[in-house]
Amino acid sequence: MAVVGVDGCKGGWFAVRIAGGDWDVRVFEDVESLWSEWRAADLILIDTPIGLPDKRRPIRTCDVRARELLGRSRGSSVFPAPGRAAFGQDSYSAGEDPYEADSLANQAETGKKLTKQTWNIIPKISEVDRLLRSCEEARSKVREAHPEVCFWAFNGEKAVASRKRTREGRLARLEILRRLEPRSDAILHRAMTSHPRKDLAEDDVLDALVLAITATRQPNGLATIPTAPEYDACGLPMEMVYARPQGSSHPTKRQHGRQR
Repeated sequence: MAVVGVDGCKGGWFAVRIAGGDWDVRVFEDVESLWSEWRAADLILIDTPIGLPDKRRPIRTCDVRARELLGRSRGSSVFPAPGRAAFGQDSYSAGEDPYEADSLANQAETGKKLTKQTWNIIPKISEVDRLLRSCEEARSKVREAHPEVCFWAFNGEKAVASRKRTREGRLARLEILRRLEPRSDAILHRAMTSHPRKDLAEDDVLDALVLAITATRQPNGLATIPTAPEYDACGLPMEMVYARPQGSSHPTKRQHGRQR
């Protein structure tokens, strides 16, 4: 079984691939390149919204519940997902502010303006959306996961209190990863020595690694928020995958590729 965990980074997408005793790390310029190279994986977990809101369903339940689980300390790490109307225009009017234009388009579609944080990652969200809407095989393998929810699950259903970009936060997350995957230090070292800091940060590696470790629990060790995922207008699931804590009765929520 081969699995991949993916997180956005300044260089594009950072991915960790685990296949039994083998592992690899790589930065891909775009998600199409990642899919082309590692599409043979059984499961790819990626930190980006997949099913997107619209007028029919303007709020994703998975976002709301993830914030509730993470509490005040880490709930703000779950950005509101944009609607497809916010993906931008082919061109903007002279003097028009692209952020304001996209934010107003999102408000018309979902009832809410965009945060700057969400607007900054729209190009990556759009990349993944295009891939999944155009490729049935990708829809059967690529699923959304949020690193902080995955750490929450592996940390006894308790959010990591420290922010991931602080030294304390990075060490706390690395300690969780070490308990789950003895090769975590080697993976982190390889990633950081193989890629320039302008393309990759240490927290990108930790986020992708926790997603890859989560993916190794598939199929029966996985659960999703919410229990029964909603689907967007394009048939993509609005869910977040995480590892079911040991002894938990949380059921596995859906089979890959199901749509409605």
